[in-house]
Amino acid sequence: MTSQEQPPHINVDYFEDLTGELSVSGQSGIQEIGKRLKSLRQEKGITLDELARRTGFDADFLAKIERQEIYPQLGTIIKLSKSMDAAFGQVLAGKGDKPYSITRRKDQKTVARSTSHKGQKNVYTYKGLAPEVRGRSMEPLIVQLQAAPDKELSQHDGEEFIYVLGGTVLLEIGEDHFELEPGDSAYYLSTIPHWIAAKDDSATILAVIYDK
Repeated sequence: MTSQEQPPHINVDYFEDLTGELSVSGQSGIQEIGKRLKSLRQEKGITLDELARRTGFDADFLAKIERQEIYPQLGTIIKLSKSMDAAFGQVLAGKGDKPYSITRRKDQKTVARSTSHKGQKNVYTYKGLAPEVRGRSMEPLIVQLQAAPDKELSQHDGEEFIYVLGGTVLLEIGEDHFELEPGDSAYYLSTIPHWIAAKDDSATILAVIYDK
């Protein structure tokens, strides 16, 4: 057998069976992000205008997030969390109360989705893999990416690791452009402007977000 005839080093079909299609049915966890952000803002005694000044986001945009008209990307959630001295994971998936987490495939829950800045297109869907762990600094997620013709760069504190499970992923880090296939991975500082999307209709990745 020649080197060109060698089988792939991973069984891609296994990952497709592992993740499947991320359903957005049962929207309760998704809707809670806007509610958590609003509750946290009010608890801290911060007005929408003050939050807008702290983060650089438009107050109307923030109000739409709280009303669940727009679902923010992870970078936006991180910025909002830090501006209110709260843990990113607590806002995304809720506050955990356990020292560890074992997540069976059947128990994976869709915890969030992101839309475009205008809320007109679903961009990402997230499944949390460790929402029960208290005080966590990392957030492991299964993410289903959609094609995104309207590029929205993300830049925030922390670090990110992604591993492609299925489909082809487009990744931009600063001025560099990459196409990642199943089995490819990337690790980068989130402080560098970055953008990620499916090349075609959809792609699935494992993502680990480290919120410093």
